[in-house]
Amino acid sequence: MPLLKNAAQLVEEANARIDSLSVEEAINKLNSDDTVFVDIRDVRELEREGMIPGAVHAPRGMLEFWVDPNSPYFKPIFSEDKTFILYCQSSWRSALAVATLLDMGMEKITHVRGGFNAWKEGNGATVAKEKKSQ
Repeated sequence: MPLLKNAAQLVEEANARIDSLSVEEAINKLNSDDTVFVDIRDVRELEREGMIPGAVHAPRGMLEFWVDPNSPYFKPIFSEDKTFILYCQSSWRSALAVATLLDMGMEKITHVRGGFNAWKEGNGATVAKEKKSQ
């Protein structure tokens, strides 16, 4: 069965209707009290690459459930009156995630154009992911 749309088309459609920040704009918001950076990458990526300081890790596969206050997996951070800045490795997953969260009704949501790769290239601060104790 042929696909109606490929992944690149979905990302392109998402990018056409969502807000995004350049790396410079995102770096300027890093220490702002009214923003939360959300890393949606897989935990193995965080352990290998590091992450943006102070970012919350919300795996892409659980994001909708963590945001939904009616879900048993809800995380209270997502009910705070803040702007949420999502990022993944190259901004494809984060574009799709932002579009989905907009569809769910979140309003103050954006992502980093170019993702964590662009963040590092733009000399954005990074930290190692803390390992959970066993």
